[in-house]
Amino acid sequence: TAAALKPGEVLLLENVRFYPEEEGKPILPETATDEEKKAAKAELKAKQKVLAQKLASYADVYVNDAFGTAHRAHGTTAVIADYFPADKKMFGFLINSELEAMDKVLHNPQKPFTAIMGGAKVSDKILLIENLLNKVDNLIIGGGMTYTFIKAMGGKIGKSLCEEDKLDLALNIINKAKEKGVNLLLPVDSVNADKFDNEAQVSLSAIDDVPEGWLGLDIGEKTIARFSEAIMNSKTILWNGPMGVFEMEKFSAGTVAIAKAIAASTAKGAYSLVGGGDSVAAVNKYNLAGSISYVSTGGGAMLEYMEGKKLPGISAIRGE
Repeated sequence: TAAALKPGEVLLLENVRFYPEEEGKPILPETATDEEKKAAKAELKAKQKVLAQKLASYADVYVNDAFGTAHRAHGTTAVIADYFPADKKMFGFLINSELEAMDKVLHNPQKPFTAIMGGAKVSDKILLIENLLNKVDNLIIGGGMTYTFIKAMGGKIGKSLCEEDKLDLALNIINKAKEKGVNLLLPVDSVNADKFDNEAQVSLSAIDDVPEGWLGLDIGEKTIARFSEAIMNSKTILWNGPMGVFEMEKFSAGTVAIAKAIAASTAKGAYSLVGGGDSVAAVNKYNLAGSISYVSTGGGAMLEYMEGKKLPGISAIRGE
């Protein structure tokens, strides 16, 4: 038992997610009514408190170092903290360094501050973009979401990825950037494929003139030069999301070039924060992690914190 532990000994508990109380999500048949769902959830939330209190009774101090789940209000990530006094609950070294890196970029960035947003969907990054428009000098957009912006502006995108229901949203971002005096950099050229495949035929075009039947899968040389220049002239850099389908060798040049530009700018004295699964994977793939100021370990958690949301696991210890 915990009480019998001797100095230097460790007691490892079973994976708490085997207990439904941890996540607080009842497992119900599909036929369950809204009333039943509500009742089951309330019952499980009460049990979650019991579980958290029981686990807390084994310890004198609570340390949370799981940044990757800090955005979840689970039994052992948030609820348990209520059963420890303020001076007996704290973050571990990882969460502390994550928060320090994010707070530096969000609240105390050296200017010029450039955010590079990539990935497939505008909808995934919209809240982050809106929060950053109040803070950045340059906002670079790349990746699949580019084509939603280009189509919204009347460009031809062939069969590139596009969120048809987000065209107004894209225009809204363009206008907000203008209003706030943010320099919005969109790609100017596109590396296109005749199919979504590394063996595809490749063609180059202006970003707003992708041929019929082709799809844009990476940024071109002119865009790389344009983005790299902005990055090299920055003092703070945030990168979230690749510039193209970097998993395919033929369409990885844009993402590699941006990663290298961030590393070079960091070597020149800029502070760089990279987060999000794909960007982190790219940085690791090209062995550049050591050349970036901070590489975040939490995809969803980082995104929500940078959106300005309160994360349950963080608030529970900060007492927010």
